[in-house]
Amino acid sequence: MDPGEFCVVCGRTGRPLTDGVCADCDADRTVLLTAPERGEVVVCSGCGSRRVGGRWERAGSPLVPTEEDLTPFLNVHPEAGLRSVRWEERSATATVRELLAHATVRFRGVERTVDVPFSVRTVTQSCPDCSRRSGRYYTAVVQLRGPADGRSERPRELRARLDRLWSGVLGEARPDVRGAVSWREERPEGWDCYLVETVAARQLARIAKQRFGATLKESATLAGRKDGHDVYRVTVCVRFPAGPGPSRPRDAA
Repeated sequence: MDPGEFCVVCGRTGRPLTDGVCADCDADRTVLLTAPERGEVVVCSGCGSRRVGGRWERAGSPLVPTEEDLTPFLNVHPEAGLRSVRWEERSATATVRELLAHATVRFRGVERTVDVPFSVRTVTQSCPDCSRRSGRYYTAVVQLRGPADGRSERPRELRARLDRLWSGVLGEARPDVRGAVSWREERPEGWDCYLVETVAARQLARIAKQRFGATLKESATLAGRKDGHDVYRVTVCVRFPAGPGPSRPRDAA
């Protein structure tokens, strides 16, 4: 670099220049970060999942917007990088929060702290899964049963053992698979567990077979027609072998 070159804004020499301006001055005069006047986060009041585009995701999240909800609203200059953000709440009502984003931005080798005001509105809706659960909608039933060899076991003791085994199965499953379980009903011979996803029912049945030695039998019944196609509900009978069953769920896979 020519030692005679200097920044046309601050006059300092010995620094890399872009169009005659050093990085510090360029960062000072460039809008590095912006945000819309108000954002909107759609939250399921039942499970805490968020609507992102046409999908619902992150079930189990808090009902109030989190950093993961807020940061995507920030618009960063194409030549800058967002290093970190700290959100400060300035005021709040039942549905609207006024915030200030304290962001650290790196631009052409220089870091700057940028404060951006932002308002977010929380809209509560029911996600499809929670809507189905509230209407007792289901696509599959997992029947929890004891061995088929006629071994005598009192109904209360059998249900308690099957309950422990089912907890072990759920402990092995992914969160989205566990989330497909809607409700269950007590039967003299065990439990009927209702699910809103057939694939999840089959995955849980496979876990019962692989981890706990259960035997499986699947059947389907016609439930109606939709868009010109037959709609079936699947029933998977899961028979656990005799034994006390696990005392507590195993760690999730």
